[in-house]
Order: sequence, then C-alpha cells, then structure tokens
Amino acid sequence: MLSRFRNRYFYILDLFLLILIPAASLALRLDFPWADRFNLGLLYYIVFSVPVKMIVFYIFGYYKRIWRYASVDAIISILWGAGIATVIIMGTVSLVLGSGLLTDVYLPRSIPIIDGMLSLIIIGGTRMSLRMVQYQFGGGHYDPTGKRVLVAGAGDAGQLVAKEILTSRHIKDNLVGIVDDDPIKIGSIIHGAKVLGALDQLPFIINKYQIDEVIIAMPTAPGEVIRKVVNLSEQKDVTTKILPGIYELISGEVTVSQLREVQVGDLLRRQPVDLGVERVREFIEGKRILVTGAGGSIGSELCNQISQCHPAQLYALGHGENSLFALPQKIITWSKKEQEDKLKLIVADIRDEVRLGNIFSRLKPEIVFHAAAHKHVPLMEQNLEEAITNNILGTRNVIEQCKLHQVERFVLISTDKAVEPVNVMGMTKRVSELIVKVAAEETGRPYVSVRFGNVLGSRGSVVPFFKKQIAAGGPVTVTHPEVERYFMTIPEAVQLVLQAFALEGHGDIFILDMGEQIKIIDLAEELINLSGLEVGRDIEIVFTGLRPGEKLSEKLYGEGETPQSTNHDKIQVIQEDILLSGDLFNREVDTLISLAKSGATEEAYLKLQEICS
Repeated sequence: MLSRFRNRYFYILDLFLLILIPAASLALRLDFPWADRFNLGLLYYIVFSVPVKMIVFYIFGYYKRIWRYASVDAIISILWGAGIATVIIMGTVSLVLGSGLLTDVYLPRSIPIIDGMLSLIIIGGTRMSLRMVQYQFGGGHYDPTGKRVLVAGAGDAGQLVAKEILTSRHIKDNLVGIVDDDPIKIGSIIHGAKVLGALDQLPFIINKYQIDEVIIAMPTAPGEVIRKVVNLSEQKDVTTKILPGIYELISGEVTVSQLREVQVGDLLRRQPVDLGVERVREFIEGKRILVTGAGGSIGSELCNQISQCHPAQLYALGHGENSLFALPQKIITWSKKEQEDKLKLIVADIRDEVRLGNIFSRLKPEIVFHAAAHKHVPLMEQNLEEAITNNILGTRNVIEQCKLHQVERFVLISTDKAVEPVNVMGMTKRVSELIVKVAAEETGRPYVSVRFGNVLGSRGSVVPFFKKQIAAGGPVTVTHPEVERYFMTIPEAVQLVLQAFALEGHGDIFILDMGEQIKIIDLAEELINLSGLEVGRDIEIVFTGLRPGEKLSEKLYGEGETPQSTNHDKIQVIQEDILLSGDLFNREVDTLISLAKSGATEEAYLKLQEICS
C-alpha cells in the first residue's frame, strides 16, 4: 500500500491543508469565532499564500521525492521550503498592509509567522508519518526460521547493513546485535540493535546469543582485522559473510545485496589507497595509450582502469589471441560503440622488431605501459633462451621504438624478484629495469619501472592453484613451511602502477607498499578453512621442497638501493648507487641476446649473471 502512495496525493492533500492552515492560524491568534472584519483579509491571504507555497514546494522537490525513503536531507528541504515561502508571504503582506492599498482589509501581522510554523509542522508531519509507518510496518520482522545474525562493525557500513536487515521485507534474517572495538559504541543502540561487545568477545557472544552467521561490515578494515573475525567465528563453526572492500564499492552505495562469502583477498586486505584519480587522468585524458601484454592479468586490468581516464585511443597489444579476444569483456567502462571507436586489439610478438616498428609508425602512441613478460620462475629456469629473448629483447625493442617515436612516458611492470635476483626470471626483469634506466638517461624523458610482488588471482598465481587442489580433494602442496611472499590484489596493484606513472621520474624504480609478507602455508590453511574444510582431517598439506630459483622470502630493494618517500604515501622511489655506461651496457645486452638466440645456454646464463652483478 505504501509503495503505491504517489506524490499526486500529497499535492491534493497539501492544497486542502494549506487552505485550512491560515484559518487555523487566525483562530490561534484571535480565538474562534473572530470578528467578521477579518474574513476578507483571510480570503485574500489564502488566495495569495497557497499558490506561493505550492510553487516553492514544487521548486524544492516536495512532489518528486519518494517520501517513504526520506532521511535528513528531506527534512532540511522541508525546512528551507517552508522558511522561504514564509519570508515571501510575510514580506508581501507587510508591504501591502503598510501601503494602505487595501483599506478595508484587516489581518494581524503575525498571521504569516503562525501560518508558516503550522505549515512546516503539518506538511512535514504528513511526509515523516509516511516514513515512520514504512519503518515500523513496511520492513522486516522476526522470522523463527531465519538465521540469527551478528554484524561486525558499528561504523557507517554496519549501520546501513543493520538498517537493511531490520527494514527489508525480502530479508528473513534476524539481527541479534552488533560488535565493534570502539569502547564508546559498546552498549549503545543502533537501529534497534545493541552493540554487544568488542571483536575479541566474538566466541562468547556467539555462544550466548546462539549466532548462526557473522556479517563483516568493515569495508576499510585491514586484513588482520578481517582474519581475526573469520578465525574467531570459525572457532564456533559459524559462517561469515563480508561487505566488499573499498576497491569493489564503486558507487559508494552499501546494501545487504552486496554481501558475499569471505574470500582470501579480504584476509590480506590493507588500508585503502588514496587513488588520486584526477592526477592520473590529467596525463591520460585525450592521449593515445599502448599497453603490451594486454591479455594478461595486469595488462587487462590496466586497460580497464585506463579506459576510465578517457584516453583518445587505447591500443591493446598481446601475443596470445585468445586472451586478447576476451579483453573487451573486461573493459566495463566503455559501451560497445566506445570500444569500437577507441579500442584496438593488436596481435603481435614484442620480439619482432619490424612488426613493432610498423605498429608505432602507424599508431603513434604517446604513452606506453609495458606489461608483456614471461613470469613463471620454475618454467623460465628451464627455458633461459625464451626468458632472455622475450623479457630482455622484447623490452629493448619496445623501448627503442619509444625513443625513436618520442613517446612521452613509459612504464615497465617489474617484480620483487628483480631484487638481488637468483633465478632467470628475476635476472631478466632486472636487466629490463636497467634498459629503461639507460633509455631515460639518453632521452631525458619520464621512463620508469614499477616493482611489486605476487598478484592474487593472476594466471598461474598460487591461489587458483590451491583452489584447484582443494576442489580435487587435496593434497595442497607447499614448497616449504617458511616460504613467504608479498601479495596484492590485481586492482590494487594496477591502481598503484597508475599512481607511480603520474609521479615524476627519469629511469627511477618505484616500489609499491606491499604490506607484510604472508606465509604461503598460512594462505593455504585459510583457503582450506574458507572452503568449509579442516586441515589434516579433510585436506592434507604436503611440503615438496624449494624449486629451482625459488627463495624463502622476497625483498623490494637490495644492497646499494635506498628507498625514499614520494608524494604518494603508498609508493617509494629507489635511489641506486650504480654508475651505468649506456654504451658498455648496450654492448653487453647485445652479447647476451646473441648467446640466447644461438642456443649457448651456459654462456648466456653466465653473461646474465654478470650483467646483474
């Protein structure tokens, strides 16, 4: 019934009430019945004041709002509308009565004030009464078959989740209470639900109130807090759901429909990054952008986020046709028409210098993001020639075209494995960083490298691998109990890459804030637990030993590298204590590539080590 209460009914009701309110105002001022000499003034007042109020109310949107969803902003609009209408009417009445134009008209000068106050109370009351009825009778109710739910987090998101559970007709869950670490909030009432205690008290509260599910409503909380809530809930065999993190809340609207199962990325969540999108957009808007490796995990997300910065053209270059073919589905910002106009998919091998030259000559990119690379450590240990020709020769081919065609900005996507590298993949990425450094010194242009660690959810990363093993019934294989790595989500990594791109640097290496390293065995155990299974009982963890080229832990900078702060608190720049001769370095790289192409594996490996030392 409430959902069918249209604004036209308010219009009719207002018209009726606004005709009666002046009479009620006069009765309050003079008592009833009043002298006949006031009747003509009252009539004139009604004829003038009612249209003024209706027009002002219309301008303030009184007849466009859905009042059953009214909130504080609606109350403010009522106050402004009634106030402005009263000022207009009072000023006009005072002017007319004071001028003596209507000699036979009598009306107390206080009537517009009383009329304004009554209008505010009655007009506002009719709107708010509908909101109160909706809140009291139109929402949720206790359902004996529903889950007993506890909300973790009493901030803005927690309050909205609590309100949604209590008022939605479509949610059968029963909100028992809220938990929060803020001592000021403990014991308070939020939308009828009591803040029962702190997060550390979860096991006790779950037992006492027979909780069936915990909803984590802390979209900006760090991973350690999420892990604590999940672990404490698991101790009592209670399921958890989570409100998406800051990177997933694009619209800023928070509803229970956005709840989902807790994922491993939530457990690693760090403080949200101040994106500063406007600064990135300044550099990208209206430019021709080329992304290599565009079909990969990082490359495709780069394309997606770059599209939000309004480039003139986006050239997506990749070697694998299948991943490149699927790329348009990942660029969610653009319509099909915009993709046809702005997005160009290019199948090419970065090792093909002639093909690259033709592409750069024809398309004339102004900014290049170089994400193309072979990245799997054990595989590259067995394919040294491929690693050198793709990661080093490919990078040099791209950077040479950038120099030749005066590309304004260049970003190399590097890795923490380039720090004091002990494996082939890391060494090839270190040489790539040096290629960028030499090119920046030669051109004086902002050509930079960006280092970060493992990316959750990328192809070949450990998380999908573990999930596949768990789905098969185990065992989950971990190389060593002490192996630990830095982790980021794909969107977070790309957002920070774009921020580093917007910083001024010439040959610099930027490192991203990766938080603390996470032990791989902890990650495996969390994934098993999130799957509803128990380590040792349902799924075994087996240690297989370190693989060739694998380290126990990674670094973001090494000996002779000093990190310094930048304008972005999540990004540091490395100052290197090396003197690099461009001519000598280029000759060494030529020799390395020739050895790799000729199949002289041992000599190429020694040369690779020599360049990196």
